[in-house]
Amino acid sequence: MVPELIDKYVFLVQTFIDAGEAGLSLGEFQDRWLDRYGAPCPRRTFLNHRAAVADIFGIEISCNRSTNRYFIDAGESAVDKRAATDYLINTFTVKSLLTLGEERLSGRVSVEDIPSGQRHLTAIMEAMLSNEVLTIEYKKYLSPERDIRTIRPYALKEFAKRWYTVAYSETAGDLRTFALDRIEKLSRTGEHFRMPKGFNVDKLFEPSYGIYLPEGQKPVLVKIRTTLREAAYLEDLPLHQSQVLVSRDSAHCIYAMTLIPNPGFVMELCKRGSRLEVLEPQSLREAVKEELKNALKQYEDS
Repeated sequence: MVPELIDKYVFLVQTFIDAGEAGLSLGEFQDRWLDRYGAPCPRRTFLNHRAAVADIFGIEISCNRSTNRYFIDAGESAVDKRAATDYLINTFTVKSLLTLGEERLSGRVSVEDIPSGQRHLTAIMEAMLSNEVLTIEYKKYLSPERDIRTIRPYALKEFAKRWYTVAYSETAGDLRTFALDRIEKLSRTGEHFRMPKGFNVDKLFEPSYGIYLPEGQKPVLVKIRTTLREAAYLEDLPLHQSQVLVSRDSAHCIYAMTLIPNPGFVMELCKRGSRLEVLEPQSLREAVKEELKNALKQYEDS
């Protein structure tokens, strides 16, 4: 039931995005709905789905009362403001289209599998809709034991081919992130919680990198030097939302950003090898240097 609803929510959003500023009348939307699902969409159903889209994606479908046409304001909507929401919509849209065209496009479309997206994603989203407390059995890496945790699922976040739930752990008494593919079992408790006022998952991770929660650390100014080829990639996919170009010459670019240089960020820098050099802070430069030295040592020893 939930996957079907999500598909319909995404269709609703995508339809009004495609319609642009002119928007659609209710009748025009109902025609598109009928073409897609082969069943009518009563006004009450449309209004319910419209409200759900605002709750789930943070996207308001407005109505121009003078024309009775519905539209998404491209200047103010979450479609432009929140890349994570945009990615989520695109993910569901692509998955839906692939399902619809599986036979016709067989052998012509290849996408990477995200194992955690197949497990518990819709169940957690459903719990988020009703602010329901969950109990999970969670298996950490390098540990044979399974922890039993009672959590309040605040948000979902995708990073590096994994889905995570950002949740308040009643067991730990603090915020935690849980990879969905490490959840062995999930149970609904029937209990409900109240969301913290003003909670925003994007703001929460703004000073950090990846899925690491800021835990008292302060963001620092980071400067890196890259080859021009690597710079081309970083222009399309910045390392961090605060990334800015400082200077450029015939061979290199220098970028600056402000964030907490956690272990995930160190590994991200290391994987770029000789194409990237950390200039400052010195502590981050040393951390990357040490990681690369240890990697090289394994090859030299063998």
